[in-house]
Amino acid sequence: MYSLAGGYAVPSHAPDHSDPLARERAHLTASRAALRVMRADVEALDLRDVAANWVNAEALHHQVSERIKALADLADTPLFFGRLDYLHAPGAETAEGAEGERFYIGRRHVHDADGDPMVIDWRAPVSQPFYQASKKAPMDVGLRRRFGYTGGELTAYEDERLSDPTEDEQTSKLLQSEIERPRVGPMRDIVATIQPEQDEIVRQGIGGTICVQGAPGTGKTAVGLHRVAYLLYAHRERLARSGTLVIGPNRSFLHYIEQVLPALGELQVAQATVEDLVTRPSLGAVTRGTDSADAARIKGDARLAEVLRRALRSYVTRPTEPCVVVRGSRRWRVPAYELEEIVEELLTRDIRYGAAREALPRRIAHAVLVRMEQSGEAPDDRVQDAVARNPAVKAAVKAIWPPVDPAKLVLRLLSDADFLAEHADGVLDADDQKTVLWAKPGRGVKSAKWSPADLVLIDEAADLIERTSSLGHVVLDEAQDLSPMQYRAVGRRCSTGSATVLGDIAQGTTPWATASWEEALTHLGKEGAGIEELTQGFRVPREVIAYASRLLPAIAPGLSEATSIREAAGDFSVRAVDPADLDAAVIAACHEALAHEGSIGLIAADARIPALAQALDAAGLTHLTPGEETSAESRLTLVPATLAKGLEYDYVVLDEPAAVVDGEPDERTGLRRLYVALTRAVSGLTVIHGAPLPERLAT
Repeated sequence: MYSLAGGYAVPSHAPDHSDPLARERAHLTASRAALRVMRADVEALDLRDVAANWVNAEALHHQVSERIKALADLADTPLFFGRLDYLHAPGAETAEGAEGERFYIGRRHVHDADGDPMVIDWRAPVSQPFYQASKKAPMDVGLRRRFGYTGGELTAYEDERLSDPTEDEQTSKLLQSEIERPRVGPMRDIVATIQPEQDEIVRQGIGGTICVQGAPGTGKTAVGLHRVAYLLYAHRERLARSGTLVIGPNRSFLHYIEQVLPALGELQVAQATVEDLVTRPSLGAVTRGTDSADAARIKGDARLAEVLRRALRSYVTRPTEPCVVVRGSRRWRVPAYELEEIVEELLTRDIRYGAAREALPRRIAHAVLVRMEQSGEAPDDRVQDAVARNPAVKAAVKAIWPPVDPAKLVLRLLSDADFLAEHADGVLDADDQKTVLWAKPGRGVKSAKWSPADLVLIDEAADLIERTSSLGHVVLDEAQDLSPMQYRAVGRRCSTGSATVLGDIAQGTTPWATASWEEALTHLGKEGAGIEELTQGFRVPREVIAYASRLLPAIAPGLSEATSIREAAGDFSVRAVDPADLDAAVIAACHEALAHEGSIGLIAADARIPALAQALDAAGLTHLTPGEETSAESRLTLVPATLAKGLEYDYVVLDEPAAVVDGEPDERTGLRRLYVALTRAVSGLTVIHGAPLPERLAT
């Protein structure tokens, strides 16, 4: 039994409510109870005999099951994290007598038995001042209260009286504490700590694409994920039909972020890598090989789209014979020159190969029907359909416009030097052609050693034949590493929808990494999209980001240097050791890091991983691989530098920076890889080196 007190429901047997903390705890208890009732109501639904057929019944059961999951009360996750006390009712005129209202801001909406809100979803318009209001622009908020939690228990609160001119603006200690809280396990949501500039990006409408250039620690990945959650809240019906997708650089990264959206009550967002999108097992084309850096760069060049288009169109044969259709005792003849005119018109329209092939028999049938009408007959649509299926018409279509398998088309291009030369003339020079040709051509699609770049070419060819389905919204993270052809592959998945593009030019670690976001957006098919820049870091300590930023002039000239709002400088040290003692020094640094609370990442050049794994085992230090979930008992992860992007650890031990640089095909890419490794730390970084540091870090 609950009673209403002070604008929110509290247990009737609650303790002394003159204590503000006790009142807030009582509201939390009441809200959790209301959430349990909401879930129980859904669980109690009787779905028998409410669907017309078994397909609808299955769909309904699935929807209800997902709703039950979304209403789960996560014991260690705060149900609400803030409170807004408005001076006037939202939407009311700010006149005398307009009574203010109080709202609790949380991860999801919770209402009581009468339908009155006890917790407001953070995405609702009434919640926006929690993130945007300030002393200069209070947005009619009299008081903003933040709550502190230990586990799932409410233990503290902090007030800002935004409309009180006598109170100075202050830095929130609870907000700072939440930002700096040690992290164990996968990435968590930032819904309680979203900053005004992040909130503006999160709440941008679904109508346009937005690109976010974000320095390390600025929360760009979290912003992208929260933007998906916001769009699903604001446009649920539309996106339920068209679908949403999060694209990450690798499986380890996707595993790291996979719990963010479910924690916000969103369970329907698919996740994939670009390779997942373009792999087509039904064609027998799966990754079995790798390319040299030069071959991958050329195959990823947008010029290959034109080569593929030319190669595909070459399968269309100009007709030289008439098409003769026999119906009953009559023969209807469409001469070769008229067939050629039909083919030329379809080619000029430049529609997809498959669509043109489907249109061709109906165009031939139409020519036959014209002759029938000229002879005095009155054929209808059924006659046209029958003529289009006539064996003579089918034979003509097969000869003129044969079906093409996209994987076989790419196989031929990469195996047949003459075929490639014919269609790459004026597009790729002789050296480029030689670079992309296979030294040992595969005998067939299933036995070919396809590389990831080859699969993107097959995807392009498949889209030239038949249009790729478009989703409503796509989030593309770590986008700076994509090739132009990969951008095109992603762009096809949101050709009629919108996208949120996230990345950092300075962290581009592929030889084909994009030089500018304008160029990337053009390849994505989203020219003119807005570009936002996040430069204020919330995660990386000041000293660490300042040290890493020494590399920026070499890896991304002109890019703004990141700053950090972290009050704590963080633990930071650079230690030179004798090369013979390198492994021992790294192990000692890991022991020191493990003395702190939180997750530990040991990042090293890929070539150093086996030796370090052996050293850790010998020292009795249990370690995980990227993608494995950390726990209180197992907090140390051994991270190859090539998999570090997008990951965060409370404390990082970085092994031999020179080896990280040397592990890449060129110095710029190597320095960018090092920049990534240096900026994974949230609370502390220890750099251990036996070899000399790169020049810009040594000064």
